Amino acid sequence: MDNPVPPRPAEPRPRRRDRHGRGMRGPVAPPQVPLSASRGEVFADLVQDSVERLERRWPQLSDIEFMVLEVPRFDPAGDDGLGDEAVPLGGTTPAHGDRPARVVVYRRPVEIRTKGRDERAALVHEVVVEQVAELLGLTPETVDPRYGED
Repeated sequence: MDNPVPPRPAEPRPRRRDRHGRGMRGPVAPPQVPLSASRGEVFADLVQDSVERLERRWPQLSDIEFMVLEVPRFDPAGDDGLGDEAVPLGGTTPAHGDRPARVVVYRRPVEIRTKGRDERAALVHEVVVEQVAELLGLTPETVDPRYGED
């Protein structure tokens, strides 16, 4: 039997992305557009915005390190002090030696409790205010007079 169709080459040829003569495919959005920012980056920006708002009133906050972690870490062997309470949205670590004081905001618990960007920004600000107040030994209303307002 004679086969008129020659066999395909052994190695695959590169696929062309210039389909239908419309040019090469590019990124969905250029890097300077917010669409290209990851959820973690957007969340970190919300925390930074909140910190900048508070630093205008409390310049000593520049000595505090603000961090964003995905989820809180729990030690299953030890007593983490939570018992049956809900997952925390943030935490603090006081200054020790040459290590500065830290405020941590947990991204996933905050995202789960909010529906939109505005609601998320408000909750992030509340968490930052509460943690700063705890670290400074003040009430949240003292740290931010608009705390608790909708």
